Amino acid sequence: MDSVWRRPVLVWGMRNGIRITLGEADRRRLDALVADRNTPQKHVWRARIVLMSADGVGTHAIMAETGTAKTTVWRWQARFMEEGVKGLLRDKTRPPGRPPAAEDKASAVVALTLKPPPHEATHWTTRAMARVAGLAVSTVQKIWKAHGLAPHRWRQFKLSNDPAFAEKLNDVVGLYVSPPAHALVLSLDEKSQIQALDRTKPGLPLKKGRGATLTHNYKRNGTTTLFAALDVLTGAVFGRNMQRHRH
Repeated sequence: MDSVWRRPVLVWGMRNGIRITLGEADRRRLDALVADRNTPQKHVWRARIVLMSADGVGTHAIMAETGTAKTTVWRWQARFMEEGVKGLLRDKTRPPGRPPAAEDKASAVVALTLKPPPHEATHWTTRAMARVAGLAVSTVQKIWKAHGLAPHRWRQFKLSNDPAFAEKLNDVVGLYVSPPAHALVLSLDEKSQIQALDRTKPGLPLKKGRGATLTHNYKRNGTTTLFAALDVLTGAVFGRNMQRHRH
């Protein structure tokens, strides 16, 4: 058993009740921790705090030597007094942070997000939702992120007035998903009014520190129309330019 004597007395430069006297085994172990290059730095300066305290070095000198605060020196002196060398090698577990929101609270936030806000606003904000739901802003952000919700984002859509739109949609999608045997399925599109421009001089290529360049003037060759067909099975594109765009 290590020969360690710990007696609460007053020593100049130390907190009241701190007195550290090291036995040979404890001192050898602490010296080995300081000398070992593989020892984590936090364990090194904890060991040095205890060694210097046992040598009678004052708190301010220990702070200057180890680069720590006064409360840090006092903490590890007291930890050694209570638990010995093993206490220096262990970090006490911290209390858990704020617990996650309850499932019913998260469900309520999701349900509110899917509805328009009751106040005059175009969409929900984290602060507005936090006030209504009684939660922190960070909690609302975590719930929205977990459920993939972003009320501030939107995109337009347009519904067809064709009464047979659903049937036609099913036919087209079904043709892509399950085409008939030995059939060639093409997706057709056209792009009209493409300006056919001819640069008077070739541009300079892209290089480090400079983007690609083009001349300020060009020769107009009218417009062209591009007709393209995509082979859905192979991904091949067949294209043709035409001067006119007729039905």
